[in-house]
Amino acid sequence: MLLCNKCGKKYSMNESVWQCECSGLLDIDFKAILNFNEIKRRPPTMWRYREAIPIENDINIVSFNEGFTPIVDYSTSSGNVLLKLDYFFPTGSYKDRGASVLISKANEIGVKKVIEDSSGNAGCAIAAYCAKAKIECEIYVPQDTSIAKLTQVKAYGAKLNIVNGNRLQTAQKALQDAKNTYYASHTYNPFFFQGTKTLAFEVFEQLNDSIPDYIFIPTGNGTMFIGVYLGFMDLAQNGYIDNLPKLIAIQSENCAPIFKQYKENLKAPQKVEEKYTLAEGIAINEPIRSNQIIDIIKKTNGDVITVNEQEIKDALIRLSLDGFYIEPTSASALAGFLKYKPCGKSLVVLTGFGLKSNDKIQKIISEFM
Repeated sequence: MLLCNKCGKKYSMNESVWQCECSGLLDIDFKAILNFNEIKRRPPTMWRYREAIPIENDINIVSFNEGFTPIVDYSTSSGNVLLKLDYFFPTGSYKDRGASVLISKANEIGVKKVIEDSSGNAGCAIAAYCAKAKIECEIYVPQDTSIAKLTQVKAYGAKLNIVNGNRLQTAQKALQDAKNTYYASHTYNPFFFQGTKTLAFEVFEQLNDSIPDYIFIPTGNGTMFIGVYLGFMDLAQNGYIDNLPKLIAIQSENCAPIFKQYKENLKAPQKVEEKYTLAEGIAINEPIRSNQIIDIIKKTNGDVITVNEQEIKDALIRLSLDGFYIEPTSASALAGFLKYKPCGKSLVVLTGFGLKSNDKIQKIISEFM
């Protein structure tokens, strides 16, 4: 069932709702079942965890056989780290995990049109899966979204609305229009997190039924951060792990509302001034699920840290010279690891492919070279 985390009202998972009538955020109360004896015999996609994903009928699944992205060892001055290459997806970012589940549910309940707002990657993912499902799609993006992402959204046949404003203003415009249309939001709609949580299952399998001590995740709206926590909780509730990894949220120093709220022990979400940052994917100056993210940080004995523009550039160049072509938002995760210097097995999630930010990367490379 869908459960409001504000007033507690319950909704059927087959209702086309994405927010409670009290304006509270919805979460999913669902018992995930994991049986790895059976799972290990299935094809290497995120849908191998079928019984842990709340879609009722297989016929409604919208998928490109995505998932099970590689993990590679990587050596740094701060020690060895595992890199989860989660940009190895059909649209070039981890957002395909959430889009596959969310659009599968939209397909299941008979939705004919969706809208979504995004800094780029989520919009690309929702547009692609809607194209496969033949669901009409409208994407709202801020005016400074990279040309590559705009082109990708249009290529999938989605209607593109470029909002003359920042990320928050874009979300406000989409919210206004979502009153009469299904909101396939990667922040409001809880089915998205049921896709991103599959990263935790993959990590467990790929590390021979074990988990890292630390996981470093670029965090703006928290779609990966929240999902990964849900996934490890599913593993714990099914008896496969006894503890959770420490989840470390990485924010840009130029846009760090979660860092401010957590470090200053503030109860209410904080809106901060949004300065330009290379890490556009986490440039969210008022994340609606910040309280949930901070609660997860505390429950996992994790942390939130910021990285500056030079640290992001340095991490991007370092990864590029070692053959990893990722967008600056992804590089912020490695920058966070290098800054944090953890004692224990660590994993960094690389979230988006570099071709999505060629314009930014070209400038960085020209400065460096």
